[in-house]
Amino acid sequence: MITYSRRNILATGAAGSLIAAAGVTRVNAETYSSSSPSQSDPGPHDPAQEAINPYDWQSLPTDHGNLGTLRQSFSTVHNRHTDAGWAREVTVRNFPISKKMAGVNMRLPAGAVRELHWHVPAEWAYVTYGTGRITGVDKDANKFIGDVKQGDLWFFPGGVPHSIQGLGPDGCEFILVFNDGNFSEDSTFLITDWFNHTPPEVLAKNFSVPQNTFDKVPKKDLWIFNAPVPGSLQDDLAQSKQPNVPNPYSFAMLDEKPVFKSAGGSVRIADKNNFKATTMAAALVEIEPGGMRELHWHPTSDEWQYYISGTARMGVFHGEGRNNTVEFHPSDVGYIPQSIGHYVENIGKDTLRFLEVFTSAEYADVSLASWMNNVPHELVAAHLNVDLATLQKLAQNKTPVVPL
Repeated sequence: MITYSRRNILATGAAGSLIAAAGVTRVNAETYSSSSPSQSDPGPHDPAQEAINPYDWQSLPTDHGNLGTLRQSFSTVHNRHTDAGWAREVTVRNFPISKKMAGVNMRLPAGAVRELHWHVPAEWAYVTYGTGRITGVDKDANKFIGDVKQGDLWFFPGGVPHSIQGLGPDGCEFILVFNDGNFSEDSTFLITDWFNHTPPEVLAKNFSVPQNTFDKVPKKDLWIFNAPVPGSLQDDLAQSKQPNVPNPYSFAMLDEKPVFKSAGGSVRIADKNNFKATTMAAALVEIEPGGMRELHWHPTSDEWQYYISGTARMGVFHGEGRNNTVEFHPSDVGYIPQSIGHYVENIGKDTLRFLEVFTSAEYADVSLASWMNNVPHELVAAHLNVDLATLQKLAQNKTPVVPL
């Protein structure tokens, strides 16, 4: 199993190394343009901000137009802290292009609980650190209780009530993605909130208990709170005699064999074909230094990205002569609208790892290379003035990650 965590990422991703890495990229970008006075910036300006994405200040000569902000970072958004844990979110409110999906980064130390709750959109998750226990109950009162570890996914359909709790020794951290860009982690239906707004006599009648049974329910919703670390999974499962859900809500993604592997990297996919419970597809992409996620697009969904490690350069082609280049670092979020062409290149010295998440149930992409090489060569040659002999040597199958 790949051993990496957000803790390691944060330790190695300090400001100095970030600016140094970005400085290398800036040199590469500058090779495309002259050093004329028109390129200077006497100030005032912010070198630290410029280092995060040098292509904002000095774009590649192939770039043109303004596609809006294609990058946001969890490291720069408001963090809601409690005594037990924290959460921060990237939604359409602070990332306007992200209309179809919203993301949350949450930390639960050992014992900390994300309160029993539910919400309208579906919830897709990836564990970046540690271990946790998740619970859920479906519409038929079937139960799900399972433990998740680093590299695992979970998925709860919209309306399915669930909870998350950090296990020992140090709890967990994870990324949540919701299939609604407007959704906020603060806008969930909490069990304590409902109890506090339901007349005591109604609660007593509903549960067939004395009216004073719920007198000690907290008067403020808990959201994230401390609780004892749970015991064994077997003991928790044994408390309910109800059957388990037909399709488990968790999935060990890193235990899956990559669907593609080359010298440039690998791709693992989790969608309805191997994770039966999900209606959202995802890919974990790993790219070695110098490798590249090939030129492609996704025909069925927008793409929400989360960068786990490494340094990436993404080029986004929107048509009408518009193309922008963006640099990404750990904790960054990227977003590409449906069917928009793009590539992702590893421009750092370490393995690049990032997630691609989609609102569609089945993963789908279209490769520029395989499109070109599966129509008549003469047709492509007429468009691009490329030698027929060269076209005939190109691979006809998709190569999701190519070495450079």
